[in-house]
Amino acid sequence: DERALMETAHEYCQEKLLPRVTEAYRGEKYDPTLIPEMGKMGLLGAPYQGYGCAGTTSVGYGLIAREVERVDSGYRSTMSVQTSLVIGPIYNY
Repeated sequence: DERALMETAHEYCQEKLLPRVTEAYRGEKYDPTLIPEMGKMGLLGAPYQGYGCAGTTSVGYGLIAREVERVDSGYRSTMSVQTSLVIGPIYNY
């Protein structure tokens, strides 16, 4: 499961994230559509079960984060904040 999730994240990052990040850098813009896309794919909140989250292990979450980080640390940071500081408290309470 972790490997399949990592491969899905890798494919998304290389095919969808990388070209748009490159364009965003050139235009000094942030693409607000990327985070909802990542959420629909289960990449946000990956360690949580249900609600569209992948329900993976900490290792699986780390592998997803590594794939996003390879392309852009800003979007990886956003993904991490959404997962730990936003989704975590909502899920737990």
